[in-house]
Amino acid sequence: AGAAFQYLLVQKTGAQKNVGLIQLNRPQALNALCEGLMAELRRALEAMQSDPEVGAIVLTGSQKAFAAGADIKEMQNKTFQECYSSGFLAGWDAVSVVRKPIIAAVNGYALGGGCELAMMCDIIYAGEKAQFGQPEILLGTIPGAGGTQRLTRAVGKSLAMEMVLTGDRISA
Repeated sequence: AGAAFQYLLVQKTGAQKNVGLIQLNRPQALNALCEGLMAELRRALEAMQSDPEVGAIVLTGSQKAFAAGADIKEMQNKTFQECYSSGFLAGWDAVSVVRKPIIAAVNGYALGGGCELAMMCDIIYAGEKAQFGQPEILLGTIPGAGGTQRLTRAVGKSLAMEMVLTGDRISA
C-alpha cells in the first residue's frame, strides 16, 4: 500500500496484522498538511475503514513533528472567495467520521491543523516531546478545522482561550 502514496506510509501491523498504521511522511515540511496529503489521508482511511481485518488505526508523524499545521505556503495567496467557492478544508473531518478507533501517536509538534488532526482522533497518545498548540493567531487568523470547539472540550474553556488567543503551546 505504501507505493500508492506520496505523502504517507501505510501498512498493516501487529501480531495479527489487524492494526492499520498511517504515518504522515513529509519530513522536509514537518508534515505540513497540504491538499495532497489530506486527500491521501482520506483515501487511506477509507481503505482501512472498509478492510474487515483492520480493527483499529494508528495515525502518527515523525519524532520531530506529528504535523506542524496546514501548509501555509499553499494557502498564503488564496483569497476568501477562492477558499469559500473551492470548499477549502472540505474533507478535513474525515478522521472524525471513521467508525473504527483511531489513535493519534504524537511526538514533536502538533500545531494548528496538526493539533486539530490529533484532536479528531479517538485517543491521543502523546510522547514526552509532544507540543500542542493553535498558533494561528500569530498569523492573524483563527483555527479553521474545528480546533476551537475540540480544544475547548479537550482542555476546558480557559486553557483553550489562552492557547487560541496567545498562540502558546502546551506539552504532553
